[in-house]
Amino acid sequence: MTPTVTLGQRRLTPDSRPYVIAEIGVNHEGSLDQAKRLIELAKEGGADAAKFQSYKAETLASRHSPFYWDISKEPTRSQFELFKKYDRFGPDEYRALARHCEQVGIDFLSTAFDDAAVEFLDDLMPFHKIASADLTNVPFLRKIAAKGKPVVLSTGASTLGEIDMAVQTLRAAGCRELVLLHCVLNYPTPNAQAHLRMIKGLQRAYPELLIGYSDHTLPDEAMYPLMSAHLLGAVVLEKHFTHDKTLPGNDHYHAMDVHDLRRFMTALDTVHDLLGESDHKQPTPTEGPARANARRSIVLTRDVAAGEVLSEAHLTYKRPGTGISPLHWDAVLGRPVLRALESDHVLQWADLGQGA
Repeated sequence: MTPTVTLGQRRLTPDSRPYVIAEIGVNHEGSLDQAKRLIELAKEGGADAAKFQSYKAETLASRHSPFYWDISKEPTRSQFELFKKYDRFGPDEYRALARHCEQVGIDFLSTAFDDAAVEFLDDLMPFHKIASADLTNVPFLRKIAAKGKPVVLSTGASTLGEIDMAVQTLRAAGCRELVLLHCVLNYPTPNAQAHLRMIKGLQRAYPELLIGYSDHTLPDEAMYPLMSAHLLGAVVLEKHFTHDKTLPGNDHYHAMDVHDLRRFMTALDTVHDLLGESDHKQPTPTEGPARANARRSIVLTRDVAAGEVLSEAHLTYKRPGTGISPLHWDAVLGRPVLRALESDHVLQWADLGQGA
């Protein structure tokens, strides 16, 4: 059975053009106006969704939580201190951002990091996104699954056994549509550590699910990581998004900007057209003339008299393919012709009698 899932207004299958999430996160740095501008840039670049992160430092991290990022890019050495810098938005701000997304014409998303956020975000979003760090958070998984909406779950820094547990927990609690995102929790992720073939590994482990990719590599001109992920089968693509990649700290330094996004979406359209269908091999409608004219038919190598029995000495194969196909070579041998035929004649079944 072909896996499908509905994200926003789109119904995705393994052959779908990817659903692209511009992960704004907290790159708005507490400015509602900047957050709205980032939504507009995400729409301008062609993303399907603009996503934020909803948390409060006090419910997310203890005051003694150490850093796990590149401190040459983000010098804050405490998770609590970093999150405290950017947890300024509450329900009213997220409702305003959801309204702005609706006005702009892009799906609104925000990753919830506590129970309160799950509750106020649920009415604002078409589906829930769960961060890699909460993959083993059983009560949190149950709370989100109970909302009955599709779920997109990142799998960074996890084992297959942990993913199995998360999938089973979500399903048991009411999740009916689930997408798994391959992810590596390095900020930034070196290309050599992106391990994009894990997309195929997740497809083998969960053939009933759609698989995507959440990217933390540094963006390049060709956006190779995202494009490679799509070519490997990812149908949901997520990457951090900023208005200025040169800004210090937080998630600006490994984010794409509107120029990267627009360039990628243009290339994605081309590649998606090239990929086409995968269900079964058959001639396309436009191949009809080539199929008829570029294939071979059985053709006479000499003049033959009526009643003459055909042997391999009488026959060759030439274009066009409008006569008897060489597929039937053995069926033609030993049969008489019903009338005199000239050399280079393209044999038709009507030219032949029954063999001995």
